[in-house]
Amino acid sequence: MNCLQDSNIDNAISVFRSERQFLDESQIRIPPRPTKRSGDDAPSSKSAPEGRPKPANAGVKIYNLVILIVDIVVMLVRWIYYTLEALYMVAVPPKPESVAKDIVLVTGAGHGIGRCLAQQYAQLGATVVCLDINDKMNQETVSGIKKERGNAFGYVCDVTNREQIIETATKIKEQVGVVTILVNNAGIMPTHTLLKQTEGEIRKTFEINVMAHFWMLQTYLPDMIQKNRGCFVALSSIAGLVGLNNLVPYCGSKHAVRGIMEACHEEIRMDARKPNIKFTSVYPYMVDTGLCKRPHMRFPNLMRLVKPEEAAAAIIDAQRRGLIDVSIPKYLLYLNTFVRLFPLKAANLLRDFLDSGVESDL
Repeated sequence: MNCLQDSNIDNAISVFRSERQFLDESQIRIPPRPTKRSGDDAPSSKSAPEGRPKPANAGVKIYNLVILIVDIVVMLVRWIYYTLEALYMVAVPPKPESVAKDIVLVTGAGHGIGRCLAQQYAQLGATVVCLDINDKMNQETVSGIKKERGNAFGYVCDVTNREQIIETATKIKEQVGVVTILVNNAGIMPTHTLLKQTEGEIRKTFEINVMAHFWMLQTYLPDMIQKNRGCFVALSSIAGLVGLNNLVPYCGSKHAVRGIMEACHEEIRMDARKPNIKFTSVYPYMVDTGLCKRPHMRFPNLMRLVKPEEAAAAIIDAQRRGLIDVSIPKYLLYLNTFVRLFPLKAANLLRDFLDSGVESDL
């Protein structure tokens, strides 16, 4: 299957075409066919009336048709290959890469998933940079890692403040080094109906859950591109895949995270430099960190609250294996994709049957 890798296919295609795929009349210099006037034996060219398009040359049509057929065949072959490759990787995931030489930055490292991420990355030998707006809790995380003989640094940073992010990044680069793995974990989740959400809550939700991703990406991506090594991990949510009651602003913010990550992945994919930058989007189910104040579920054994330690381990595993999308538990991503093949009313039947979500905290 290695013969179907991108570089090999692109080299093969280049035999059939140049960078410009199709030709038109302006690109070729084929003299017009001579015609005879009545009563005149001298050949002459009959020009088309002004304003009427010139008839397409048969050679151009054939060439463009061949190129189109080649493109279709190549696309179908690659489509089949990538589909088989994806199925194979579900059964046999890629081996996790070592993070021992990486500098990992975790936002919201003072508690919950962020603290667990920082601790587990340190246990794997990575140098961990802990960011949090709460200095006391952040230092507790750093101290705990150092007690276990891990390598950790702590910085106070408000991820909604672009200038502060840039200043902190400069300090980190000077004092620690270039960040090669960035985990955007910080987030908030007000849980009540939209009409009871205040303007301040909605704005703060998007400042932390969405805008912070832009500022962190713009700040740390250039050094990763220059180093030609890096990975961004963004915590979206199951609420970034489906809409949920009492979570309208939160769902909107987490859907935005998914769009940001997909678009960034596409920009890097289309970059002529082909930088070795990866993007991993994570969609956890409700995690027992205190954000879900009043969860409810019909089948608690099937859809129980995820422990922060379990969530952190799954996130790190996905990042180390280079996965683009992963849900926690893993089956929820596949379930959501499958259910969306059916009408919305049918999908709602499954939602009502599972009866899982959060109650208003007011």
